[in-house]
Amino acid sequence: MRQSTLANSAVIDRRSSNWLNGFAWLTCVATLLLICSGGMVTSKNVGLAVPDWPTTFGYNMFLFPVSKWVGGILFEHTHRLMGSLVGFLTIILAVWLWLSEHRRWVRNLGVIALVGVILQGILGGLRVTMMKDEIGIFHACVAQAFLGLLVVIALVTTNFWQAMDCRASVSDANLRVVQLAMAITIVIYVQLALGATMRHQHRDLSILDFPTANGAWIPDTSAASLAKLNAWRDARGLSDVTAFQIWLQMAHRFLAFIIAIAVIAFALRVWRDAPRFAALKRLSILWVALVICQIALGAWVIWSNKAADVATAHVALGAIMLSFGVSISAIRWRMLAVSLHGTPGVRALPISA
Repeated sequence: MRQSTLANSAVIDRRSSNWLNGFAWLTCVATLLLICSGGMVTSKNVGLAVPDWPTTFGYNMFLFPVSKWVGGILFEHTHRLMGSLVGFLTIILAVWLWLSEHRRWVRNLGVIALVGVILQGILGGLRVTMMKDEIGIFHACVAQAFLGLLVVIALVTTNFWQAMDCRASVSDANLRVVQLAMAITIVIYVQLALGATMRHQHRDLSILDFPTANGAWIPDTSAASLAKLNAWRDARGLSDVTAFQIWLQMAHRFLAFIIAIAVIAFALRVWRDAPRFAALKRLSILWVALVICQIALGAWVIWSNKAADVATAHVALGAIMLSFGVSISAIRWRMLAVSLHGTPGVRALPISA
């Protein structure tokens, strides 16, 4: 009788854990859609289509008439509603973690996520009321960090994470792979910040060709060259550019190349150092595929003269790449931690499946 009761309790706990994990992934997807919505708002330059906050043209945000959802207002108001949805989901997730999660550090992650989503809402409001692009850039960067945090929460609440058994011998190679994964993830985040900086300038592209840059591999940004370039742009109704804007885009291109090389190198290391860890091998290959697609989308953004839908897809794929980096870094860290310290009482997970 006692064994039956314990078995039933274990089944209930497992189901509850699965529901919690599913809800965490749902919150991640909603946040990714919110980032896409924000990318569309910025790409279409309609961030101030609704001039007041937290109201919408004097209405309660949730009571704004659907008949008035037109033009840029549609994109901006939808973004606000999606932000509210993500905030609501995050509140539920934080409370759920606090009530059901036995690991204190995971509960703390839920609290941090709650603080993060509140901060993000405030930043979005300040972007409207203060009309500062710098706040918009910070708003975009916090959104990406918030998504990364949610991905960690979703990952650590999986049965996969809690049952991971990777008692391989510790070597410097393992530590180096962890460091490489984390370094790539940080560089991807910096790359996203550079992209946000360029998008929030609300200007035409400073370089209109790819893979060359204003007709050369290394752009000439001397005063005479800029004067000639801006005269050409003025004749075509394009905004003037500065040397800073040109080199900002060049830095974005250069980092994309570095990230691509690093991700390929990481995948090769995973296949060499963790040949039995099928899940990690698949993630590393997908990471390579994502970086190739991302570079192609970046080129398309230039060739399409920053078409809003293409630019938004570029933003979305960048967020997914960051999520992959966070996941891979966390898994490699977990493998190393278990190898170093072991995880007593944890059920073994077949890692070759």
